[in-house]
Amino acid sequence: MPLISKKELEHLAELARIELHAHNEEKLLKDLEKILGHFEELKEVNTENVTPATGGTDLKNILREDEEKAERLGPDEVVDAFPDSQDGYLKVPPVFE
Repeated sequence: MPLISKKELEHLAELARIELHAHNEEKLLKDLEKILGHFEELKEVNTENVTPATGGTDLKNILREDEEKAERLGPDEVVDAFPDSQDGYLKVPPVFE
C-alpha cells in the first residue's frame, strides 16, 4: 500500500500553494514515498538509552547574581541629568524626519 495517495499529494500541493503538473505527479509521488520510507526506517532505531542532544555541549552559562550597584535616581534627578529636556520631559532627537 502506498504511503501517500494521489489525492493526498494534490491536497499537500494546495496547502503549499504550488502548482502541480500531471507529468510531475508520478515522479513526485515516488520521491515522497522514498522520503517517507526513510522515516519508517528511523522508527525502527532503538533510542531507549540515548540521552537527548542539547546543542552538542555540556557547557553551562554562568550568570552572576543581580546586585544594586548605584544609588537610584528620582524622576527629577533623571531629567536634570539628561542632555536635553523640556517641561519635565526628556527630549530625544527625531527618529524619522
